[in-house]
Amino acid sequence: MRIALHTKVRADRIEEYEAAHREVPAELTAAIRAAGATSWTIWRSGTDLFHVIDCEDYAALLAELEQLPVNVAWQARMDELLDVAHDYSADGAGAGLQVAWEL
Repeated sequence: MRIALHTKVRADRIEEYEAAHREVPAELTAAIRAAGATSWTIWRSGTDLFHVIDCEDYAALLAELEQLPVNVAWQARMDELLDVAHDYSADGAGAGLQVAWEL
């Protein structure tokens, strides 16, 4: 399945957000893959972040990562950088963007 998400980085934390994503822990990327993701890409336009995730089952992916210590630590770090009003993790698997058109 493919899911798209929209989040926002705090305007004063863009550089920190980008720096963090240049150093995503190998243990976390391995866990994301083990949970069923085959790809996860994030684009940024200003403070808007658009994620596209290819995975077997997005709800199962979230459930598997939820209590994993490396993910808990990563999410705490992201909580400092993201606008919490646009936090997809709060909505869980229901956070995906609605498809408007596809070729």
